[in-house]
Amino acid sequence: MTEWKIACVQTDISLGNSDHNLTNALEHLENEAKAGTHLVIFPECMLTGYGFASHADALEYALFPQDEPFRKLKEACARLNIHTCLGFLERDSSGRLFNSAILIGPSGTIGCYHKTHLPWLGVDRFVTPGEGPWQVHDIGGLRIGMIICYDGSFPEAPRALAVLGADLIVLPTNWPEGARSVIDHLVTARAVENHLFFAACNRIGHESGFRFLGESRIVAPDGSFLAITTTDDSTVLRATINPAHSRRKHLVRVPGAHEIHRMADRRPDLYGTLANSDLKPSFPVGWTPRQT
Repeated sequence: MTEWKIACVQTDISLGNSDHNLTNALEHLENEAKAGTHLVIFPECMLTGYGFASHADALEYALFPQDEPFRKLKEACARLNIHTCLGFLERDSSGRLFNSAILIGPSGTIGCYHKTHLPWLGVDRFVTPGEGPWQVHDIGGLRIGMIICYDGSFPEAPRALAVLGADLIVLPTNWPEGARSVIDHLVTARAVENHLFFAACNRIGHESGFRFLGESRIVAPDGSFLAITTTDDSTVLRATINPAHSRRKHLVRVPGAHEIHRMADRRPDLYGTLANSDLKPSFPVGWTPRQT
């Protein structure tokens, strides 16, 4: 397939009500299949909600990847010949929690990602950080990398996916009030610095004292907006993307005089500091870093 129609579903989420949230997701998949969409992206923790007050509270509503909601999502994707990426709170047999995003297609589950960078906020206070490795999933000509919300604030994560060949990075997110600068600047910067498509799907509504801002967006490799909303209304953003545009990393503006290649022009021989775990960050006097 040369071109892919993708959609971000900006919607409210009901805390702890996976049946309601699943019904919402399935209805959108039906509608997007009729619209000719190939990939439907939903927000972070779409199936479960995010604002849990304790590990025990969250564990009660967390899902195993084999649970009924995922069987229904797989059936819908197979019947509709569509792909979807959506967030959920995952549990394992030992009682650990993960903030996860799952990628499902007509043939079933393609990949599942555990959020790696965790803010001291909502359910992320109680989940286990993902341990990687970063993965890119080819869904038949479109190579997708998944990260979740706060992951996008760390440039190493999208860069790793770009180096692995991602055409599109999807970011299911729950940006609340206070994330204004992230919305305004982060998505565009990550798209441009890696020269790839970037789709950020935020939720709306109120949950556990937080208001979520919406303002989802789909950005092209040159930083231009393919689809954007500046509201916190329920809406669906749609855009058509061509993976060839993301893969054309060598940008020739004036032949022989102005050419850039953000992958080939990197200097990984100088980046060893980024991987040196012996180096400790310096913190302000009197501030104690989070203990995990």
